Amino acid sequence: MRLSFLVLATFAVLGIACSRGGDEGRIRDAISAMQAAVEAREPRDFLRYVDADFVGNEAGMDREALHNLLRAQVLRNEKIGVTLGPIDVALQDSRATAKFTATLTGGSGGWIPERGAVYSVSTGWKKSGGDWMLISATWERTL
Repeated sequence: MRLSFLVLATFAVLGIACSRGGDEGRIRDAISAMQAAVEAREPRDFLRYVDADFVGNEAGMDREALHNLLRAQVLRNEKIGVTLGPIDVALQDSRATAKFTATLTGGSGGWIPERGAVYSVSTGWKKSGGDWMLISATWERTL
């Protein structure tokens, strides 16, 4: 179950909104929408930004496995919280990376969360048409 929470954390962590323009702004908007989808308990909305060829933790997870993990975490946690550190976006033509730390919490929705952890996350993105899609993610629990 730790791996499940870690993966959920990785993707829930993706959520931060910054109002910057251009491609960096589009990536940040996608991350914000993904975060909102996880906190709203809507895995399908989250997956709108995940490419069909997604690979998580160096081929340890594909898009369908990610979907299953998100659904399991929604069932396990009545409330999911995400607090992100600064996001560093680096653009390279039609590819990009976004790196950040995330503090994730989950539980029954009471005042004090039942579970929590801090992760270091690195994500890869590709531009498809005018949209940016998540193609890879790696995460490591740091605390």
